[in-house]
Amino acid sequence: MNSRVDGHPFRLVNQPAVRSSWLVERSDAMIRVFTIGYEGTDIERFANTLKLVGVDVLVDVRAVAVSRKKGFSKRALAEHLALLGIEYLHEIGLGDPKDGRVAARAGDFARFRSIYGDHLDGILARDSILRISQVAESRSVCLMCFERDPSQCHRSMVADLLKDLGHSVLDLFADHPGRYVGFASKIARRDAREGIAAAE
Repeated sequence: MNSRVDGHPFRLVNQPAVRSSWLVERSDAMIRVFTIGYEGTDIERFANTLKLVGVDVLVDVRAVAVSRKKGFSKRALAEHLALLGIEYLHEIGLGDPKDGRVAARAGDFARFRSIYGDHLDGILARDSILRISQVAESRSVCLMCFERDPSQCHRSMVADLLKDLGHSVLDLFADHPGRYVGFASKIARRDAREGIAAAE
């Protein structure tokens, strides 16, 4: 069965139990999506990492966009990013429920993934995923939460659903921005080469 979202063709996907049956899969070119955590870094290095990579929109997937770490609460973060030309969006519908956060802090990642997986089947989460996917049609998007290691953060599960929608995903680490110098231009050249190849 085919459908269309925002003018683009999609194909409904019948997913196994670990994935959501409501997902639709992009049938055309892939757009890059990033993920990042701010654990172990500061606002300057964090923002510089986003700028070097060429992120247009930072999507905050925290349930509560407040932090004791300077610069990472919602308003301060949005204002800092705006100075660099980066838009801030808070998708509260993708925040990890309290029980999931408690399980993750306790190291019970199986329970955490189960709780958050159920949450992702909800209407608010579905709408958020599709909204992010549509933004990523034309702009570079980065999912943000706290944990440095994406495997210990619910953003990795969000990223997996975006992969199902046809987006490629790359995890960023914000402690040493210098590793990403020249990254955006390299990606642009690669995408240009792939576009030419596809057209031939």
